[in-house]
Amino acid sequence: MIIKHNVQLQPYNSFRTKALAKIFCEPRGTDELIEVIKTHPDEKKLILGAGFNLFFTKDFEGLVIRPVMEEINTISEDDNHVEIEVEAGMEWDTFVQRCVERGYSGIENLSLIPSSVGASPIQNIGAYGTEVSETITRVKTVDLKSGDLKSFSNEECRFGYRDSIFKHQAGQVIASVAFRLSKSFEYKEKYIDLSRELNGTPRPSLEQVREAIIRIRTRKLPDFRELPNAGSFFKNPILTKEEKENLLKKAVDAPVYNAGKNRFKTSAAYLIDKAGYKGKRRGMVGTYEHHSLVIVNHGTEDGREIVAFMKEVQQEVMKQFGVRLEPEVQIY
Repeated sequence: MIIKHNVQLQPYNSFRTKALAKIFCEPRGTDELIEVIKTHPDEKKLILGAGFNLFFTKDFEGLVIRPVMEEINTISEDDNHVEIEVEAGMEWDTFVQRCVERGYSGIENLSLIPSSVGASPIQNIGAYGTEVSETITRVKTVDLKSGDLKSFSNEECRFGYRDSIFKHQAGQVIASVAFRLSKSFEYKEKYIDLSRELNGTPRPSLEQVREAIIRIRTRKLPDFRELPNAGSFFKNPILTKEEKENLLKKAVDAPVYNAGKNRFKTSAAYLIDKAGYKGKRRGMVGTYEHHSLVIVNHGTEDGREIVAFMKEVQQEVMKQFGVRLEPEVQIY
């Protein structure tokens, strides 16, 4: 494993903002991951996956670890299910594609989400009525101080909406994730946009569902290689009953869904649209013309410009609707 110094991080974040890493490495296995942690005990550390859910506003004065291990192993298998362990460095959609090709169902609705396998449980990625936590059985991590291995069961991960224990307990780097998937498939309607896309396809196959989701996402979301972005920038807000009632007084047609006991979810994209920010641009930063939940970079290399635009959108939504938008993207 090669340890590098003063590495430019622009190629490693999908917003393409510039920043230097004081120290940078790409471990190719858990042993190398443990080694670099133990040999740099005092350095501040940042784990960099596929770089789709973060961007930089300044240099990182510490050690950036970008795991590139991609091994897949079958843990157990019977007539109905298979349990697979995947190392953290594998691209998420590559893993989804391999599962669909083998007839393993459970994560097909998460097709084309820009992520790595290691990042998927941190954010509890989700789309089209599915969350990755529904299939995860175990997450293996390495302690960033001691280098010790640890294993978390699904329950111990404390999964929530775009949330997990790993977002709140710093000090663990994910080495691998185990998934339990079904060896059979029957389409069940979970999300109206997907059902519309599949209209006219009786009893859609696993492959047809994946293809439909890829078509939807390709239409709605910009290619980060052509228009740098990090996908959905804001979380859909979770409201109290009082906040929900206040919102509906100001926007009677606001979409509101039950999200647990006395909790309600609304659409961040709807609020941004209604606030007048769909397709709006400030300098080199703006919202995507086809999906206002996506902030896009039209040419800046300075992450602070993205932060300034984010704050402008947050302030206007709060002013008009009394709802606080929280970023889904991590900002460094």
